Amino acid sequence: MDIMYILMWIMLIILLFSFIRIIQGPSMWDRLLGFSLVSSKIIVIVVLFASMNDTAYLLDLAIIYALFGFISEIFIAQFVSDREKEKEKE
Repeated sequence: MDIMYILMWIMLIILLFSFIRIIQGPSMWDRLLGFSLVSSKIIVIVVLFASMNDTAYLLDLAIIYALFGFISEIFIAQFVSDREKEKEKE
């Protein structure tokens, strides 16, 4: 059980570095990559927490969060791509 706590703390530290990537940027694509990293690390943390506490419903929440994270990344990438195409036209 101690290894799970260590893994959770490691994931939290990596999550903080992902937040730094979102804040620093420098481009919008870097921020999108940081958002993807944050959502995947949150999913891993929820799965670790669910396995430590033997709660199966948290695994369902992790799957739903993964689905929403994936869909939102697609929409954000499409939005950024469309904005860049509009800037090129001007």
